[in-house]
Amino acid sequence: MASSSPLFFKRICLRSQATRKAINKLKITVVCGVLTILVLRGSIGAGEFGTPQKDFHEIQRRVLRGLDHSSRAIRGDQSIIPSLPGVDHSIIASQSIEAKIEQHPYRLGPKISDWDEQRSKSIQSRPTKLLMVTGSQPNPCDNPTGDNFLLRSLKNKMDYARLHEIEVFYNTATMDDQLTGFWAKLPVLRRLMLARPEIEWLWWLDSDAVVTDMAFEIPLAKYAGHNLVLHGWASEVYVTGSWLGLNTGSFFIRNCQWSLDLLNAWAPMGPKGTVRIKAGEILSQNLRNRPVFEADDQSALVFLLRNNQQMWGERVFLENSYYLHGYWVALVDRYEEIMEKNQPGPGDERWPFVTHFVGCKPCGKDPAYPEEKCRVGMERALNFGDNQVLARYGLRHKHLGTTETVNLDSS
Repeated sequence: MASSSPLFFKRICLRSQATRKAINKLKITVVCGVLTILVLRGSIGAGEFGTPQKDFHEIQRRVLRGLDHSSRAIRGDQSIIPSLPGVDHSIIASQSIEAKIEQHPYRLGPKISDWDEQRSKSIQSRPTKLLMVTGSQPNPCDNPTGDNFLLRSLKNKMDYARLHEIEVFYNTATMDDQLTGFWAKLPVLRRLMLARPEIEWLWWLDSDAVVTDMAFEIPLAKYAGHNLVLHGWASEVYVTGSWLGLNTGSFFIRNCQWSLDLLNAWAPMGPKGTVRIKAGEILSQNLRNRPVFEADDQSALVFLLRNNQQMWGERVFLENSYYLHGYWVALVDRYEEIMEKNQPGPGDERWPFVTHFVGCKPCGKDPAYPEEKCRVGMERALNFGDNQVLARYGLRHKHLGTTETVNLDSS
């Protein structure tokens, strides 16, 4: 018995070691599995933020050409439409998307009905007039020069904000995993309204928009009695129903109960997947010259205002006396002429307030315009705006196509 004891304990030790090895392997497997899930979730959930796909009359041909194939594929094979959790797809098949949205509207959050009363104390104790809100996707840009543009675009916005004592909020977070891409601004604005009740106005400004009149003073007093200010034309929105009748790349929205209600009414066409795809078809059927592609925030707002003008229209100001949004193609080649003939300050065609590089997708792929044309235009706009800042320090760019600087009095 004594001679067998060492062998017995040896076997026990060997079994114990084998058990520990098995447990360690299992731990490693579990950890690897969790990491894989996290990586996949992060990859699937990533999306563009704050760079809407807006197109105007000059680029409709490009958009139509690029979207025709994908829209035919969607109509031809419904199996490629992603499923939406919690949605009975038999309902989608048996009734219109309008009825579905009306019966099960997507909400940005819990309903709030007394926000004006809740805000009153914060307004009295620490009022702030305006907050600039912008942002970009959290991941590196697909375009190799995109991150540099985003950095310089942010610097441009911060320059204007500093000169006019405006606070800036720059967002890279996904605040609602259903409202991605050009819809991401809605949950950002709502959360900021609730988190910052002392803020009176929020100015949404796309990452591909450049401030090009650093002296322009935003006439907020002009908008007393209004809660939403966008660049646009009433006849194009309410009469002809053009999807280009207004622009959502640069707008002011008041922090109030009306705005919270509007955001909730605006959001139901935005959830990614089936709802957004089907809603895009409805928008294309009802808005003039809109190509068939998934629902975008700009078209959805035109649709909402046109079909509910009595409810919303009275508080919406469609601004066209200055360039709250300026279409870049019509502006970037005129900067030298503008500098020769005018002085900064008016914000209109004499010296545009905002130059918006719609269709360029500086952080993404497949722009609606030649990449080089966009790059040159963006360089010129950034340097045009920067010259107005550098002039305070006796400097200017050698010319609008370069970052090189010279003394202001240099020939």
